Amino acid sequence: MQDLKVASGRANLPLAEKIAEYLGITLTPTSIRNFSDGEIWVKFEENIRGIDLFIVQSTIPPADNIMEFLMLIDAAKRASARRITAVIPYFGYARQDRKDQPRVSLTAKLVSNLLVNAGADRVLAVDLHSSQIQGYFDIPMDHLYASTVIFKHLADLKLQQPLAVASPDVGGIKTARAYAEALEASLVLVDKRRPAHNVAEISTIIGEVKDKNVLIVDDMIDTGTTFVKCAEAIKDKGAKQIYGVVVHPVFSGKALELIEKSHGIDKLFITDSIPLKRKIDKIEVISISGLIGEAILRTYDNRSISSLFDIAR
Repeated sequence: MQDLKVASGRANLPLAEKIAEYLGITLTPTSIRNFSDGEIWVKFEENIRGIDLFIVQSTIPPADNIMEFLMLIDAAKRASARRITAVIPYFGYARQDRKDQPRVSLTAKLVSNLLVNAGADRVLAVDLHSSQIQGYFDIPMDHLYASTVIFKHLADLKLQQPLAVASPDVGGIKTARAYAEALEASLVLVDKRRPAHNVAEISTIIGEVKDKNVLIVDDMIDTGTTFVKCAEAIKDKGAKQIYGVVVHPVFSGKALELIEKSHGIDKLFITDSIPLKRKIDKIEVISISGLIGEAILRTYDNRSISSLFDIAR
């Protein structure tokens, strides 16, 4: 694998290091600096000419992380890398994937265009907020699902029956159904309303949760309000232990404090697609480095990676 290299921006360096470790290589050294006015400067510190290069960067806020990603891709292109794959553990701006109001930006498409125009040859992304974003890229794109890693972890825990799997909204029902089938659990749907951005109201719980352990499955937690309200509403209906599974721990604002103080959440499982700001006892991190590392290896070898995402889409 002399012509395979992995580099990383600063958004999620610990994950990139784990991916490199899985592959049995070291990260390609880069220099990334900010000038006093805030401008970013990037440089690859070793030769990447003719290399199959994978650049790892989660596009979490601030927007500098996207700019840094674009600059790394551009620098690699100008340094004559043979193929550049943008590896995106968390695709930011994915919720702005449709024009649901007049005069708004379709930002998910904009970010996709920027990555392609910067010089990316293909994309690897994990658990996009909506699958339609795959079509925004005019280059080969592989969509990975963290469920393959999470299923194994939950199976090892042997969660006690009777168990129900809950989706906090209609959009996540397919994912929740896949978890329910894998864990031999019943399915519950929580009906919520969003009167404003980052505001959620729980109206109805469809399905039986009384005297059951409940696993709430979602792709991300942002402010934490929706997830906590969902867990507490289920708890108030007579559920016993409540677990959560979330792929992308955005955790903006006071999300960690809400989770820590919530009487509804007993344990929350997250992945390391985004670095955890601080550790709390309720949260356990499941690494997706092996999943991404295996996808990189199969991409490099031109092998199929379809077996890596078994979840229903």
